[in-house]
Amino acid sequence: MALFALDNVTVMRAGRVVLGDLDLVLADGATAVLGPSGAGKSTLLRLLNRLVDPQRGIVRHRGRDVRELDVLALRREVGLVPQLPALLPGSVADNIRYAARLAGRPADVAGQLDSVALPAGFAERQATQLSVGEQQRVMLARALATGPRVLLLDEPTAALDERSRAIVERTLLDLRARDDLSLVVVTHDRAQAERLAERVLALHPAGPEPALVG
Repeated sequence: MALFALDNVTVMRAGRVVLGDLDLVLADGATAVLGPSGAGKSTLLRLLNRLVDPQRGIVRHRGRDVRELDVLALRREVGLVPQLPALLPGSVADNIRYAARLAGRPADVAGQLDSVALPAGFAERQATQLSVGEQQRVMLARALATGPRVLLLDEPTAALDERSRAIVERTLLDLRARDDLSLVVVTHDRAQAERLAERVLALHPAGPEPALVG
């Protein structure tokens, strides 16, 4: 059964079609989504955990219409990490505990930091005073605190320098291998897509053109 399936999905914003009559199947594993600005890549991610609902069509997660699922339970299982870090004021530990509390789970702050290659000493640092690369990894740790089976990543390294980008990519590959997470990664970088994903989907305003890599 497909991880996600979109059937004749149309999304409009301010009278403009963002995604039109989109039919798409996403399998378990790692999929990268490429495409120009305005192709609807971020909107596609937001459809998958109901931050956006389509005007027409159906989005299914493991065969079930996402509108039939409890939205908070869906978002715990399908976590979204946005392009720019958006951490809460307070410590790194506060951010991770907040996410765990929303999911009704115990907070393993040290374990979550270790999972994204940050030392335990980061727990008490002020989240908004970290470098952008460090904040991005804390965003990943916070998302993982909810116990997701799927991570949706919107340009996860767009604001990072080369060294930080390499660290985040290695973290994602390690998480994928260790925890068997499925990833859907939006990126403008085809080389990055091929490094991170088993499949690459090119999304254009006229529709998707999937292509398998590797």
